[in-house]
This record gives sequence, structure tokens and C-alpha cells, in this order.
Amino acid sequence: MKRNNHSEDTQDPLLKTLIEVGIVGYGAYVPRYRLPAKEVSRVWTGGIGAGPILEKSVPGLDEDVATMSIEAARNALARAQIDPGLIRAVWVGSESHPYAVKPTSTIVAEAIGATPHIQAADWEFACKAGSETMQAAIGFVGSGMAQYALAIGMDTAQGRPGDALEYTAAAGGAAYLIGPGKDSIAIFEATYSYVTDTPDFWRRPGEMYPSHGDRFTGEPAYFKHVGAAGRAMLEALDAQPGDFDYAVFHQPNVKFPERAAKELGFTQDQIETGLLAGRVGNVYAGSSLLGLAAILDEAKPGNRIFFVSYGSGAGSDAMVLRVTDLIAERQGRAPKTCDYIARRTEIDYATYARYRGKLAT
Repeated sequence: MKRNNHSEDTQDPLLKTLIEVGIVGYGAYVPRYRLPAKEVSRVWTGGIGAGPILEKSVPGLDEDVATMSIEAARNALARAQIDPGLIRAVWVGSESHPYAVKPTSTIVAEAIGATPHIQAADWEFACKAGSETMQAAIGFVGSGMAQYALAIGMDTAQGRPGDALEYTAAAGGAAYLIGPGKDSIAIFEATYSYVTDTPDFWRRPGEMYPSHGDRFTGEPAYFKHVGAAGRAMLEALDAQPGDFDYAVFHQPNVKFPERAAKELGFTQDQIETGLLAGRVGNVYAGSSLLGLAAILDEAKPGNRIFFVSYGSGAGSDAMVLRVTDLIAERQGRAPKTCDYIARRTEIDYATYARYRGKLAT
């Protein structure tokens, strides 16, 4: 049997909608508890190896993906100011859903008043589960099947004790209400996806913590997919890095998004002057969706945003957005991403271990 290899010569690589679609409302959420990286290194390496990471967010005893998704969704609705009954889909992307068998999406839909005439589902694709929900929502609205769809990307901190993930795998995320272009604060100009079977990160059933391929997670995993998706988007739009006011990439650490930006042609000057967004002070946002929320908090009409997510396993979703005149009136209707990051309560490793259930009792 001959394998059918699709190429740019046989199909249009961009994913297109029948009508103009955009972001009507958005909302972020980050838990208040913070575990300093130096506290992790104190326990496991005697204070050696914290690197440039300052701290990570940790959910409290009463927080999980469902509760955090509800907070972000309510922020998105506060900005959009629409009747929740008009939403026709609630999709939650995560690799840390609170139940193995019980949807998170139905909990969120019920809590925001969107049930019962609604489609709800949970999505998984490692760290790009959230951007997957966005693309599905774009298609749902863009096909005319729905007026609004809610897309959420949210995770709690995961990481084996002593593993490198304990420094970087944090908690938080964002929600995006997708709707008609005429009501949107940012229009999707184009989207594109690039996926291969690259097993850089995994967790089998029954395993409490994920496993990863160490440096293999960078090359050929992260950089291959982010680079391929980013280049394909630039080529398809005949665009250059200088055409964008902001760029955001998946941020598993400090170095990866900066290197990805440089390899795509963004200059060091652009990066240092703030084009590479999603950073609040010296704290990196926990995901590409959270980074996008930080951008929308400060964006101006006419700004263009270059977005590339990444999910292990592996794949990337690339999107280009154009900010509209409606942005200014909606930014102040809900807490900003930086407000959540500034709201912090520092905890020690013992408290973190208790909150995350790392000690069997």
C-alpha cells in the first residue's frame, strides 16, 4: 500500500474558516502560592543548580484544573459580557485533569451557567492541549455551527521529586471565548499545525509522574516543531518577524522560547525590548496561552501577534492575530495576568509536598 504523504504542493497548509473569527473575551488564572527554585535545589542538590528560574506557581489544597478553569472562564466572560447560554461548546485542554473518568469540561460549563444546551469535552496533547481547544473553537464558530465557543488551557504542577520538572512545571492557564470577528478584540488571520510522532515526554496509565527524554525534549522535539510551524506560517503569509508587534511561544524554561525566536529571525534587540512576550518582570508565564493573555493585557489596536504553541508527543499550533479597536474597553474588566503573578505567597518545600500530595500517608 502506498503511503500518502501530504505536502504544500497538494494542499493549502493554512486552516481557514468560512467567516471571520476572533477572541471575544479572555481570562487568565495563576495560583497565589510560589515555590522558589532555590528551595528545590536546597532539598535535592544542596543549593546547586537552580539556574535562571526564580520560582513556580503551586495550586492550593482546594485548587485543581477544574477550579482554576472556572476562574479563568469567569474572567473571559467578564470581558466579553455575553450571556453564557449563548456558548455552544466548552473545551478544556490539560494533561492534569482531576479525574481519569469524569470530564472537567462539564464542571466548568455548569459553574459558568452554560449548560445544558452545549457540547463539552476534555482535550489532551501535553502542553498544546489548550491551543488545540482554540483551533477547534475557531473551526466550530468559523463553520457557522456556533456563535461562541469557550477554549481553555489549564494545568497543575507535575514533576517527580528531585526531577528537573520540579523547577519549571508550574500551575495556571487561560480561557478564550471565541466568537464572530465583528465582536472580537483580536481576529485570527491564520492558523497552522505541524505534528509528528516524537516521543519526548510521556506518562503511562497509573503513573503519578511524567517521564521525559532530557535534552531530547529540545532537539529534535521542541525546536523542530516550533520552528517548522513558525516558518510555515511566515512563508504562507509572506511575512517577516519585523511585521509583528508581539510574539509568544511555549515556555517550558527561560532559554527555549528565546532560541526559537532567534532561529525564526527575531532579533536580540526585538527580544530585549519586549516583543517576545509572556514575561512579567523576570517571571515567565507558564504556557503559550498564558503568555498570549499577558500580551492582550497590554496590546493596542492594530498590533499583530505571532503565536506558536508546543506539545510533547509532538506538535505545534501556529496562529497570527490582529488586535481590533475593541481591545481597550475590555482589558480592564477582569484581573490582568500580571495581577495574578504579583499576588504571591511563598511556601517551603514541605508545604509544597503536602499541597501536591507527594507524601503517601
